[in-house]
Amino acid sequence: MLILAPTRELVLQISEEARQLSKYCAIKVISVFGGMDYVKQRKHLTAGPVDIIVATPGRLLDFQRRHDLSLKKIEVLIIDEADRMLDMGFIPDVRKIIYSTPSKEKRQTLLFSATLTGQITRLASEWTSSPVTVEIEPEQVAVDTVEQLVYIVTSGDKFALLLNIITRQDLSRALVFCNRRDEVRRLSEMLTRYGINCSMLSGDVPQKKRLRRLEEFKAGKIRVLVATDVAGRGIHIEGMDHVINFKLPHDPEDYVHRIGRTGRAGSTGTSISFADERDAFFIPAIEEFMGRKLACMEPEEEWLTMPEAVHAKKRRRSRPRMKPGVSTHGKTRLSLL
Repeated sequence: MLILAPTRELVLQISEEARQLSKYCAIKVISVFGGMDYVKQRKHLTAGPVDIIVATPGRLLDFQRRHDLSLKKIEVLIIDEADRMLDMGFIPDVRKIIYSTPSKEKRQTLLFSATLTGQITRLASEWTSSPVTVEIEPEQVAVDTVEQLVYIVTSGDKFALLLNIITRQDLSRALVFCNRRDEVRRLSEMLTRYGINCSMLSGDVPQKKRLRRLEEFKAGKIRVLVATDVAGRGIHIEGMDHVINFKLPHDPEDYVHRIGRTGRAGSTGTSISFADERDAFFIPAIEEFMGRKLACMEPEEEWLTMPEAVHAKKRRRSRPRMKPGVSTHGKTRLSLL
């Protein structure tokens, strides 16, 4: 069996689930992805027969080009997050891989996708034989299990509101989304500066650190994880009940995937989104995509004031380097992002 996924984190999660499911079977599962030691992965691949390979397309092609593996005996081919594969430009690589496997009449092919676009349908007809479509409407499931709140707030008040939500509600584990890597870095640095046990997850973080931080967050060792959409799909984090969109995504489908990190497997969760002067324009498209209105409100004034406990902690420290326009007294308005 060959399982293709777009991100390293998803490859590792699928691999772990496969090992759990095959715990009492003599099945060997191997993970193949970039950013890790090529020689070490090659050693695992060539140590003996492999039953299941879970891989990102690029690294799998590297092994194939060097003749370290053959796909001629593949019986089951699975393409996970097929719609994301299209967005990330993987299709040429996926096509090369598929042509290296037995013909579609001699293998079973499964494509998993959040949406069935015209391009996905064409690829499915090209790569499968007599396909059957199964739809479960994941966006509706997310709406049913996740309480969604949208705060209408200025960009200058967003950080104070975020800090108050984390501290006043005593959140033990929260996933905070931004759209860009630089936004993730700056927000993570500010939260850390204000005493929040925080880390970040984005494409700027080396692979080994990304994996370690994700595991530490899952284990509850990190209170707040600030991330790009690299953590928006497929990643399952047990017991996480709060997702916060510090920046609303431009694509409504990404919004659904983000809030879907909570309220999973029948449990309930809470999604909080900040809509400032720019982000508010994305709300109608999100509402249309989900087929329902979002509960939009303005936060109370006290939630836009920096917590006193934080001020006291900062005064005890040596004088920090602050950005222009940031005050440590009274109401603080931060124009971070």
